[in-house]
Amino acid sequence: MKPPAFDYHRPNGLAQALALLAAGSGTVRALSGGQSLVPMLNLRLTRPAAVLDLALLEELKRVSMQGDVVRIGAAITHAAVEDGLLADIAGGYLTHVARGIAYRAVRNRGTVAGSLAHADPAADWPTALSALDARVLLDSPRGRRALDLSAFFIAPFSTVLADDELITAVEFKRRSPDTRWAYVKQARKAGEFADSIAAAVLDRAGGFARVAVGGLAGTPLVLDWLAPLLLQGQTQQLEPAFLERQLAGAAPEGTDPLRLRMHSTALSRALESLA
Repeated sequence: MKPPAFDYHRPNGLAQALALLAAGSGTVRALSGGQSLVPMLNLRLTRPAAVLDLALLEELKRVSMQGDVVRIGAAITHAAVEDGLLADIAGGYLTHVARGIAYRAVRNRGTVAGSLAHADPAADWPTALSALDARVLLDSPRGRRALDLSAFFIAPFSTVLADDELITAVEFKRRSPDTRWAYVKQARKAGEFADSIAAAVLDRAGGFARVAVGGLAGTPLVLDWLAPLLLQGQTQQLEPAFLERQLAGAAPEGTDPLRLRMHSTALSRALESLA
């Protein structure tokens, strides 16, 4: 199918982009890599009056360090992360995650922030960055606000982004060189969207541990109760059946028992690799 007719804007700066977005009053869609939006346009699942192309905005392509906080611009691609842009941030964790996203042609165009804005529960970055306790910076003509991912996601394919807001950057703390991590992604084949994801980051030197499960019929599930057990090295005693029961109590109501078994298996494998 062909997309519906729409106006096309390519702003030359962030201020102009935000002004165009605000002027559209909810009828403008932002385009970064286009790996999610373009198929939706072609299938006419979305019918914006205008598309705002952010590809030339240099403000969204920067990576910076402020103290121990890493800030990556919203237009940073999966391929840039795969190629080592953030390789030393958490012991290669982000490089590994990026390498498993779709195929290289997609990674060349798709962006980290675009994946978060699309909020597909089967996508990699929502779960992977939840395990790093990341937050997003949202800019609009009204100013800037910073939100943890747990507050940013509402439901599958739904976020708190207002009509006049853009994700301009993603932030998270740089972890120590001794950081260990596990990322278990279960999919039918390499490059597919995940049936289940379990992500765990353990930085004992920094006193940080966090576990997230994705692929659920909801937002990424952060298992805060596992953090102290990871820091104390006590996760080896957690049986898969116990983990499945815990997930059953935390997962969205009506989750398929077979899916719960898949999620608990992924979680068990992730914890075993860190034991």
